[in-house]
Amino acid sequence: MSATTCLYDQVLPLLRQYSHRRDLRHLKALAWMVTALVCSGQLSLPEWESYVPSRARQAQSTERRWQRFMGNRRVRVKSLYVPLVLAAIHRWKGRRLYLALDTTVLWNRYCMIHLSVTCCGRAVPLLWRVLEHSSATVSTERYLPPLRLAHRLLQPYPDVMLLADRGFANHDLLEWLSQSRWHYCLRLPSDVVVHGPRRHPIEVGYLWPPKGEARFYEGIGLWTDGRWRCNLVLANVKGVKEPWAVITDEPPSLNTLWQYALRFRVEELFLDSKSGVFELEASGIRSAPALERLYLIAAVAILYGTTQGMAVQLDGLRTQVDPHWTRGISYLKIGLRWLKGAVNKGRSLLKPIPLFTVDPEPCFASKKAEVRYYDRIWFSRIQSLCCQLPPWEAV
Repeated sequence: MSATTCLYDQVLPLLRQYSHRRDLRHLKALAWMVTALVCSGQLSLPEWESYVPSRARQAQSTERRWQRFMGNRRVRVKSLYVPLVLAAIHRWKGRRLYLALDTTVLWNRYCMIHLSVTCCGRAVPLLWRVLEHSSATVSTERYLPPLRLAHRLLQPYPDVMLLADRGFANHDLLEWLSQSRWHYCLRLPSDVVVHGPRRHPIEVGYLWPPKGEARFYEGIGLWTDGRWRCNLVLANVKGVKEPWAVITDEPPSLNTLWQYALRFRVEELFLDSKSGVFELEASGIRSAPALERLYLIAAVAILYGTTQGMAVQLDGLRTQVDPHWTRGISYLKIGLRWLKGAVNKGRSLLKPIPLFTVDPEPCFASKKAEVRYYDRIWFSRIQSLCCQLPPWEAV
C-alpha cells in the first residue's frame, strides 16, 4: 500500500462531507491530486505520477486522468470548494470578516481575479475567476459577479469589509457596496479628484502630508462630479516608498490604515501559489477553464494545509516542524511539513479544525522582524478635518 494512502483517506472523507458533487469520481480524482500536490509541492501533472497508486503502466495514462479532470465541464469548482471554506469559517459569524480583492497575471496571458479571506497573517481563497486577459487591470463587470456570489454566500455574516488596491475604486463598485451594506477600505490613485479639502476640486496627490504625518478627511466628494461621499485617510509613512490614500465608509482613523494593510496578506497567498510553495506557473496549462480547475486543487491544499497547521499549533506540536522558538513560518507551511511527515515519517494525522478567529501566536521570522513590525508606523502629527461640500456639489 502506498504511504500516501493515509493522507488520501483523510482528504476524501473531508470532501465527501462538505463538497457538492455530481459524480463521486470527481471527488476521488480531486483527493488524489490534492494528496500528490501536498507531497510533491508542484502544480505539475507529470510530477504527480509517483504519488498516486494506479494499475496504469504508462505515465501518460495517469497524466491523461488529470487532464480529463481539468477539461471536464461537469466539474463545478464552486460547488466542490465553497462548502469547504464556509465550514472552515463558520465560527466567524460574530466577528468582522475581511475579504481581499486582487488580481494576478500568469504568463502575461491570463488574469486571475481573486477574492480571499484574511486570516492569521495570511489569506485563504474564497472565490476566483480566470480570464484570458494580459493586464492585471480589469473592468468592473468582470469582478462584480464574484462579489455578488460572495454576498449571497455570506448572508449569515453581518459584518464584512472589502479591501482592494488602486484600480478597483470606481462609481459602480461603491454603488454596489452601498447596496450590499458591506464596509470597505479602498486605496485611491494619486490622480483622483476630490471635493471638499480645498475650495476647488483638487487631485489627491496635491494633498499628501509631510513625511511622518497623517490626515483624516471626513465627508469628501470623489471624482470630477463629487457624487460619492466618503471618508479619506492620507498617510505618508517614513520608510515607505509611496504615501497611502485610503477611502472608507467608517470614521477615518489609524485603524483604517491597519485594516487596509490586511490586504497585503493576499500577496503572500499569491507567492505561495505561484512560486513559494506550489509552483503554479510550472503547470504548463494554457486554458482559462482548466486553470480554474487546477487552482481548485491548490485552494483545497491551501485550506487543508492551513487547518492542519492550526491543529498542530493547538496541540502544542509546532516545534517538531518549525525550528523557531516562537512561530516563524505560516500555518500553511507548518501544516504541509506535518503532512509530509505523516507520509514519510509515520506521524499521526490530526483532525482539521476551523480557521482561528484570533491568532494565538503571530508569526515572526526573527526578533528583528517582530520589532520592525510593531515599530513600523509612527506619526509625529495627525490632523482630522471635516469637509463641507458646496450645495451644488452635494449629493
